[in-house]
Amino acid sequence: MAGQRVQRVAAPLRAQVLEVLRQDILAAEFEPGERLVEARLCARYEVSRTVIREVLRQLESEGLVTTVPNRGPVVTELTAFDAKALFEVRGALEGLAGALFAERATAEQREQLGKVVRRFARTYRKADLAERLAMKDDFYDVLIAGAVNPVIESTLRGIHARVQMLRGLSLQADGRAPETVRELEAIHDAAAVRGDADAAREACERHVRNAAATALRELAARQREDQDTDAG
Repeated sequence: MAGQRVQRVAAPLRAQVLEVLRQDILAAEFEPGERLVEARLCARYEVSRTVIREVLRQLESEGLVTTVPNRGPVVTELTAFDAKALFEVRGALEGLAGALFAERATAEQREQLGKVVRRFARTYRKADLAERLAMKDDFYDVLIAGAVNPVIESTLRGIHARVQMLRGLSLQADGRAPETVRELEAIHDAAAVRGDADAAREACERHVRNAAATALRELAARQREDQDTDAG
């Protein structure tokens, strides 16, 4: 399995490896439940065991890696129950964040949200999964900042880290990206343009419900494929 070679540039080596391994996990280069063997990762990314251990600890704190007794670190494997629970909380918090953004965001933050949405709409067809996820992160960075609530910020960022793999499933699904564009445009219109807190809350909750439905459907399909492969 060929990995991306880490470039020796100004950014700290640990940060480079963290980003590359995170993206490899999100792109399904490593399967859910797969062991992350230190020696193989060292060879793949051409770095030391110390760097790999630091990166794995960080990814475990983000929920992408789980340490299993007698097996060591593995790629986190979310069940449908886990995923549904995460989306339920995510929907409630993002709805509240959208409502607060409509009430509290500055003019600059409202304009910035529009720029992110327009960039996503303009480039998503050519963007790969990593680029789409990065643009979604930019969207949430602005939305959360404009909500001006540190409790929402810390809680929602933790949830987003755990659902990153599911967001990847959703954004890669056929037809989902254009729907995402329309949903983000609706959030922008309600929260940033009209400043309608109730409409912003509903638009955010609708976006999460639709993303959840797609991700759970894709997750079930992937699990069926795994079962068929095992049976074969």
